[in-house]
Amino acid sequence: MRETVVSGIRPTGKLHLGNYFGAVTNFVKMQHDYNCYFFIADFHSLTTHPTPADLHGNVKNVLVEYLASGIDPEVSTIYIQSDVPEVTELYLYLNMNAYMGELERSTSFKDKIRSQPDNVNAGLLTYPSLMAADILLHKATKVPVGKDQEQHLEMTRTFGNRFNRLYNHDYFPEAFAFSYSANLVKVPGLDGKGKMGKSEGDGNAIYLADSPDVIRKKVLKAVSDGGPTEENQPKPEPIQNLFDLMKIVSAEDTLAHFNDLYNKCAIRYGDFKKQLAEDMIIFNSPIRERIEEISKDDEYLRKIANRGAEKARESARKTITEVRELIGFKPF
Repeated sequence: MRETVVSGIRPTGKLHLGNYFGAVTNFVKMQHDYNCYFFIADFHSLTTHPTPADLHGNVKNVLVEYLASGIDPEVSTIYIQSDVPEVTELYLYLNMNAYMGELERSTSFKDKIRSQPDNVNAGLLTYPSLMAADILLHKATKVPVGKDQEQHLEMTRTFGNRFNRLYNHDYFPEAFAFSYSANLVKVPGLDGKGKMGKSEGDGNAIYLADSPDVIRKKVLKAVSDGGPTEENQPKPEPIQNLFDLMKIVSAEDTLAHFNDLYNKCAIRYGDFKKQLAEDMIIFNSPIRERIEEISKDDEYLRKIANRGAEKARESARKTITEVRELIGFKPF
């Protein structure tokens, strides 16, 4: 049997090139080698109190963009977290055996207390329990996560092993961080400071659904400098970021051409950015066109969501039935 992979994404906005190269392209590849569950974590998003309209629209965006990026619902299980109520039941059971002290020591909980001091809700505290439920529900052994989520994954192993000891049954397997590709692509943002992300503002990210005009405007506004003053001088971070973006979307000879111009102190950033923007548009266009096409077909999206929920619940029901028996819940 193939190992099970589980990965979720919070529906907090549209996917950008950082999401695409950092995660989605690996999902597209790994779905043929593993038993993959890719879910849209709408329960998790409630910790920030989205409005109903925002929540539904953002869930739709992620579903559409997953499909447009090449995740195949015939091969993978794509589902919406709230369509699988079994996750909340397992979440409850795990919370009964999660200790306040270990939840309060979670780095993400401490970060959230600082970032949203007026909304320190119980969902933030028990976020690791819900994440554990997502993973353990399908008995996953591999979870694609970044460094910031590794503590949560460690807590998932703690909760699963604690359940096994408490009920004297080796039921939940241990899940570990998983990178399908040895060469993960880190996509820098346009603000010159680091990786592409939603939290840094729309101008920092190129979204998969961005139109050509929007891409041109964003790239032309990207942070740069006055240009090199010495031949072959090292590139400062904002300029290196732009070259790293070009390396991702442009041809090798294009990158070599502008590298040569930079090293000769002959580069014109206006020309460089125009080329980068056009290459981004060429790369992005097929995905954007599929996004536009799929987003109009509500019947297709409904069918995909329902099918994904059925497949996910088949796995989830089996787990919950067995967990209930181990705990001691029995019908009269």
